[in-house]
Amino acid sequence: MAELRHVLIVDDEPRIRTMLRRYLTDEGFTVSEACDGAKMRAILENEKIDLVLLDLMLPGEDGLSLARFIRQRDDIAIIMLTGKGDVVDRVAGLETGADDYITKPFELREVLARMRTVMRRIGPAAKPSPPADEGEVLLFEGCRLDVLRREFRRSCGSLVPLTAGEFELLHAFARHPNRVLSRNQLIDLVKGRDWAAYDRGIDTQVMRLRKKIEADTRKPSLIKTVRGAGYIFATTVTTG
Repeated sequence: MAELRHVLIVDDEPRIRTMLRRYLTDEGFTVSEACDGAKMRAILENEKIDLVLLDLMLPGEDGLSLARFIRQRDDIAIIMLTGKGDVVDRVAGLETGADDYITKPFELREVLARMRTVMRRIGPAAKPSPPADEGEVLLFEGCRLDVLRREFRRSCGSLVPLTAGEFELLHAFARHPNRVLSRNQLIDLVKGRDWAAYDRGIDTQVMRLRKKIEADTRKPSLIKTVRGAGYIFATTVTTG
């Protein structure tokens, strides 16, 4: 990675924590460990964590409950570790806000590859020089999406911090207003991004983006779900 990242391993099996800690430390990561939810919460209160490797089956609070806690608190990346192969458990983890899942037993190289993919996807938005035809400003509902500066401002003028993935997803929606976009179309439109290999990767990003731009996430007025089809950006967009 271009910079050190702080990873928190939450697993009640000491052998797994030790194995992951040694490997990730050798790869240049800063690593913390927790054996249960109480220790995880304490670390999150006192440390800046970039990614959590979170076991699904834990004593006390399970991984799904802890994933909800993390997601309500911050945009920290979450990769679920699970010994279960049932698709219901995978979907449940993703619906709570996890970015990916890995089934035990796993290869350490796979863990590293998935961590890098998730970190690239949700990392802070960089500000590269865009092509000339992308130096536009898109306006909707009084808000301002500046593609050149890679900034999004509310109608009141306040700046809303977006990750790279969130910014590019919003840009894709704003370029195609009032048009139903399937998950596959959104993946194609968000150029150069590494999404999870399943549709829920898009759903997670939409959920996060709604939290930042919608007045009421329970009744979204901008990014609406079209059941069985995808999403629609339900507003008029003009260029400034």
